[in-house]
Amino acid sequence: MEQIIRAEMVASVHSVVSEVGAEVAVGDTLMILESMKMEIPVVVEAAGTVREISVQPGDVVREGDVLVILD
Repeated sequence: MEQIIRAEMVASVHSVVSEVGAEVAVGDTLMILESMKMEIPVVVEAAGTVREISVQPGDVVREGDVLVILD
């Protein structure tokens, strides 16, 4: 089942920890966002395989932007 992970706020992509094809489990960190000098981890809520990563470090995302798609 496809799982789309979206940005919850305006932020900069600080780092991407995962990669396409990686198997991820609940609680794994996919990337770190930065907003107002705070680092915010983006974590997996349901296990799956990373199909697509839509952002890269340095990108600015807005609320609702697609970050990662899991299968």
